[in-house]
Amino acid sequence: MRGLKDRRVIVTGGGSGIGAATCRRFGEEGAHVFILDINVDNAQRTADDIRASGSQADAFEVDIADRDAVSAAIKDIGPGGIDVLVNNVGWDRLVPFVESDTDLWKKVIDINLYGPLHLHHAVLPVMIAQGRGRVVNIASDAGRVGSTGEAVYSACKGGIIAFTKTMARELARSGVQLNAVCPGPTDTPLFASFAEGESGGRIKTALEKAIPMGRLARPDDFPGIICFLASDDAGFITGQTISVSGGLTMSG
Repeated sequence: MRGLKDRRVIVTGGGSGIGAATCRRFGEEGAHVFILDINVDNAQRTADDIRASGSQADAFEVDIADRDAVSAAIKDIGPGGIDVLVNNVGWDRLVPFVESDTDLWKKVIDINLYGPLHLHHAVLPVMIAQGRGRVVNIASDAGRVGSTGEAVYSACKGGIIAFTKTMARELARSGVQLNAVCPGPTDTPLFASFAEGESGGRIKTALEKAIPMGRLARPDDFPGIICFLASDDAGFITGQTISVSGGLTMSG
């Protein structure tokens, strides 16, 4: 894709799942990838894979729910410029809302809403000063159409979609473009934690039947659209929400 070679790209949650697949694809495109993950060993493995392929990568241990930790990492990265930010980290636990408690709400909100806000607040000033930048927020179709057992998570992801659109409007004349990608059900470590036991197996089977393409998404289904939105090929696209769900959800 045009314009990704030598770009400086931050990916949160790049140690596994969609994040790791995305980091590797940016590496294939010749970008310098900065991997932020609470599990630094996983982040380092992804970085090692990218370096082994001939591109640049650095791993940082960062809890995105910790604003100070985010600020410190961006302070280290920022002086060289930041061309792309991919807010990928996500976490949830399947619980009916009336059976949940405020401790769960807080963890879900801290990771899925405050985390991306921390990254935006630290990175956008760098991009505005440069006069260019791309942000791709990994939201969720749960934020578009809802998801049983994920009420607070859905609220956070819906908030990220609305935030993306608002910032795209605010920054359209600053050279900074923001878009959201909404995965449908995806075979990641997070989904595996949902799908433990007999009931989880039933959920997976039911989803595979409901998805028109007949399977869950895989991490490698996402890097193409993410890198496209970060590339020069998407130079006139901002404020958009794109679902990658095998046809499970359709809009327009």
